[in-house]
Amino acid sequence: MAEIIYDAVVVGGGPAGSTAAHTLALKGKQVLLMDKRGRIKPCGGAIPPRLIKDFNIPDNLLVAKAKSARMVSPVGKTVDIPIENGFVGMVDRAQFDEWLRNRAQEAGAIREDGLFESLEREGPYARIYYRSRGPSDGVDGAVKSVLTKSVIGADGAKSQVGRSAGVKGCAEANYVFAYHEIIKTPTDRPLSFDATRCDVLYQKPISPDFYGWVFPHGDTISIGTGSADKGFSLRNAVAKLRADIGLDQAELIRHEGAPLPMKPLKKWDDGKQVVLAGDAAGVVAPASGEGIYYAMLGGQLAGEAVYEFVESNNPAKLQLARKRFMKEHRLTFIVLGIMQYFWYTTDKRRESFVKMCEDKDVQRLTFESYMNKKLVRKKPMAHVKIFLKDMGHLLGLAKV
Repeated sequence: MAEIIYDAVVVGGGPAGSTAAHTLALKGKQVLLMDKRGRIKPCGGAIPPRLIKDFNIPDNLLVAKAKSARMVSPVGKTVDIPIENGFVGMVDRAQFDEWLRNRAQEAGAIREDGLFESLEREGPYARIYYRSRGPSDGVDGAVKSVLTKSVIGADGAKSQVGRSAGVKGCAEANYVFAYHEIIKTPTDRPLSFDATRCDVLYQKPISPDFYGWVFPHGDTISIGTGSADKGFSLRNAVAKLRADIGLDQAELIRHEGAPLPMKPLKKWDDGKQVVLAGDAAGVVAPASGEGIYYAMLGGQLAGEAVYEFVESNNPAKLQLARKRFMKEHRLTFIVLGIMQYFWYTTDKRRESFVKMCEDKDVQRLTFESYMNKKLVRKKPMAHVKIFLKDMGHLLGLAKV
């Protein structure tokens, strides 16, 4: 029997990979979706209304709906920001990611539990070697291979697929290391916890250069933190955060850790057969750490670019994934990158940043941009007002 040659092999079954596989399967392409069984990324699980709408996410996947956000400054000052005319959906990544994988499979993608090992070129094709991780394969499993016309690397930060294919910058990007714990929501929950509010903490013991979070997930809670400081203990910080809010005795369900890229890679493809998506492409938003929407959009665009590549046999089509993504979101990533660089570097600046969040114009424009995934260009006087306040805080002219 002749060996199957896939149109595409997607490595990684998170939001980016599952969406890429779903996109290609809907277009009638023969797709293999390869995922490392049991892998869940540390994530607060927040998804904006635009994601819910654009990707047809059913309401039953939302384990909670956040109606407000609380910012906590280095000295403990709090600013509560209501989410006007809507909500932020909260998902449990274990359930959400599996639903996305199943949707891709229902559209026609073939699923395989496997751990990517290497990529080799065979004429116009790529051969993917992987270690099978099915229920009957044991811990290590057998080394298998498949032949494909194209590959989508959605295997996370420092992508092994990208490095095997020679995509530049996969291992050199800047990363924040994130860790979180999923705990069971206690029946006697402390007064400091609100099941409809996302808490974001800018406190040095919790994170010296990023932030910590407490996000409601219905029956569970995600408590986590991130930092680029490799010497900072994320586990200890989360333990302190749990104790500070009275949830140190809550039942631990699971915990995860992973690096989060803070800047899109300058190149997402190898100019031959491979294109990256999601964390592998570096599309986690600076300052906020948000990645689910950008991962799914990047996966969709990677799937569309691969479709055009397979149809035309023109490797230049692979570049379209990055070009289309950056055309829509380049400015957002620039603004958030500048914001993180300026406001997260010292406690004094983080104190000023939280103070700025008291401003109603800041709140309104921030959430409008987040919910709709577009920088708000209307209300020019509000932007001028925010800019003047921003400069006042930067120059130390505003009171904290």
